[in-house]
Amino acid sequence: MKARWVDGNQVELLENGEQFFPAIFESIRGARREVIIETFILFEDKVGWQLHAELVNAAQRGVEVDVMVDGFGSPDLGSRFIDELVAAGVRLRTFEPSRRFLGIRFGVLRRMHRKLVIVDGATAFVGGINFSADHLADFGPGAKQDYAAKVQGPIVDEIRRFAVNVITRSDGRRPAEQSFATQRQGPAAVLFVTRDNVEHHNDIERHYRAAIRTARKSILIANAYFFPGYLLLRELRRAARRGVEVRLVLQGEPDMPIVKVAASLLYDHLQRDGVRIHEYCKRPLHGKVAVIDDEWSTVGSSNLDPLSLSLNLEANLVVRDPAFAGQLRERLETLIEHDCRQVDRAAASGFGLWQGLRSAVVFHFLRSFPRWAALLPLHTPKLVPARRISADNSAENTHAG
Repeated sequence: MKARWVDGNQVELLENGEQFFPAIFESIRGARREVIIETFILFEDKVGWQLHAELVNAAQRGVEVDVMVDGFGSPDLGSRFIDELVAAGVRLRTFEPSRRFLGIRFGVLRRMHRKLVIVDGATAFVGGINFSADHLADFGPGAKQDYAAKVQGPIVDEIRRFAVNVITRSDGRRPAEQSFATQRQGPAAVLFVTRDNVEHHNDIERHYRAAIRTARKSILIANAYFFPGYLLLRELRRAARRGVEVRLVLQGEPDMPIVKVAASLLYDHLQRDGVRIHEYCKRPLHGKVAVIDDEWSTVGSSNLDPLSLSLNLEANLVVRDPAFAGQLRERLETLIEHDCRQVDRAAASGFGLWQGLRSAVVFHFLRSFPRWAALLPLHTPKLVPARRISADNSAENTHAG
């Protein structure tokens, strides 16, 4: 499906689980006809069980409910959790189930990393927040900082059509034809853009690069896993050299230490052209958002790293709306002011000879990575019905007992 700009939408920014989960659950409670969910992670914690309850209730009152989880991100759903959903009428599928060998999970490449919720063809949620309790502040120091968007208006029809096509390709069943109202709801022009390994290999990155290339005043990007391709880095450096204020908000307290190490390899190369780098140090940053020139913004699942840009299945909203962009910018400015430290170039540079050698290796890797990624194993992914996963889990549990 080719992405296109759609006018007449209302877009609301949701920050962290405290805003995201209540909005999702309220929307599902109000569903009368259909709920479609795609998520990388669904855990059996307090958030997962609350979603479970809402979906069971919806299915029992006759709502068509389709849920797809990723097999690597959601590997441990138990038989009770699955069976109760299926018994209520929820159609649960797993994208590429991930098996363990000696306690290690394999199959990290080419995952279904999207986070989408569509309710009654009228409301959609797109972002980076999974269904897990670590997106709530009461989880503790490991709670993640993240964002999503709630959108209403004609673009929801585009998002629903995409999700329905995924369901149809998985098992040949097409959800019942529905006639949903898609009247104009607000002032925002919205683009629903996806990345896959068939037709849309670099769509999300292309929209980032186009916006950066045309920026005239400011670029503010907050991204959890920052190790982008050579072309995107080049556009950021060029923007800074022509006088655009370019700021990056990256992880200072990462959930995986390698994330910070990888991003730091790029610091000096960016800073020498005037890019300012801020590390968010309050808790792990999980957001994937950007604001450019007070009008263009994006919220979604795509990190700016090789997995998201070259391998995983991703989905972002790109929004043209000064009000939404202003709200997102204000939230990010608050992070920078209260919970970030600016990285000093001298501290990041290290030894000159070593830094130069390291930068050369890194940029050679980044320039070549898209070609290497295309050579990695590519196959038609499996979407496995939940009943089979439940049976497998039961067999494993019996064997383990």
